[in-house]
Amino acid sequence: MAEQLEDEPQPTDDAPPADDERLVTGYSGKLLLAVSLGWAIIQTGRLVLSPMLPTVMNSLHITEFQAGLAFTLLWGLYALGQYPSGRLSDNLSRKTLLATGLSLLIVGFGVLASAPTYSVFLLGAAVVGIGAGLYPTPARALVSDLFVTRRGQAFGLHGASGDGGGAVAAGLAVVVLATATWRFAFLPVVLLLVVVFILLHRWNREEYTAPQFDVGTSQAALLDVQKTATRFANRRTAALLVAYSLYAFVWQSVTGFLPTFLQNAKDFSPELAGGGFAVLFVVGALVKPFSGSLGDRISRPVVAAGSLVVATLALAGVIVTSSTLAVTGSVVVFSAGLMAFPPAMQAHLMDVFPDGSMGGDLGATRTIYVGLGSLGTTYVGFVAERAGYAVAFSGLLICLLVSASIVLLLAR
Repeated sequence: MAEQLEDEPQPTDDAPPADDERLVTGYSGKLLLAVSLGWAIIQTGRLVLSPMLPTVMNSLHITEFQAGLAFTLLWGLYALGQYPSGRLSDNLSRKTLLATGLSLLIVGFGVLASAPTYSVFLLGAAVVGIGAGLYPTPARALVSDLFVTRRGQAFGLHGASGDGGGAVAAGLAVVVLATATWRFAFLPVVLLLVVVFILLHRWNREEYTAPQFDVGTSQAALLDVQKTATRFANRRTAALLVAYSLYAFVWQSVTGFLPTFLQNAKDFSPELAGGGFAVLFVVGALVKPFSGSLGDRISRPVVAAGSLVVATLALAGVIVTSSTLAVTGSVVVFSAGLMAFPPAMQAHLMDVFPDGSMGGDLGATRTIYVGLGSLGTTYVGFVAERAGYAVAFSGLLICLLVSASIVLLLAR
């Protein structure tokens, strides 16, 4: 297993030839475009809540802790869907899981668009979490099916699409709050997800497959779980999971509460705080393809570790500085470090997993690190109520430092 972690991925007999790994044209390029567009819209719908959070809290009459719980519910259910969706996509088809996830997302965002109370808001968040949990693992597994030699670049572009969605979310929030109520932000999300559903239905050559439930299938699934657990028992793989879980804790804390932190701790206006939130994803969209490509050329763990060091130093700058210019500059650098981590680390994880169980192994990994990371918003909401946002964000520095230290050790 340790040797596998050191090796670069080698094309298999089933892998597409390098010349066919086109990023924007051909069959591979069209599917990369479709799943990336879907991911961008999903991220827009989930992340538009953050810049609107003060308004949502006032409208529903909820506290920071209750808002944090709603985020944790969404992200927690999202995490729980990662392993079963990945395992099912190995046994069924990627197309089946992607279509199911998109269907649930359309329903969930529709509920959020009409939520009159906190309880209905939680219901919508739960349905969105389940639908979102079925989407990204099959999407990333499909990208891995289509790309081998250019896998890092493909993951970088796919990851950048999610950051583009985050940037759109910031702008959408500003426009909606200026012209309508916060609930209207989810209507364009629903419509665009329908478009993505149609594109994937038409472009993907896979067939829809129904799950088969019998004793043999159940026994095989249990054996697959045991094999996955055995692979994760490897000390080096376990260390990767710890590092990624700490990163996810920080990422979800920041994406949930950064605009509110900037308004409360740094006296930013709502518009300026929304701009700071947009910067996080605009910068991410720019650095992720570069990070993925750089990881392909040199060492993926080295690139991942370096990005965490940059993020740690920059977040400290965000916390301790007070001028608008200094805070904004620190947010830009922090965004570059934070968002450069996933392409290199995700490609490194895909190098580790066997081809036959890639979707399930990636899903199990995501269930762990996204599930643990989902607690970040509850942590920030709880601490912010009692000690302020600056103290809550200071605690995130420890997570980044420990994660960076682990990845640096692995890079050696």
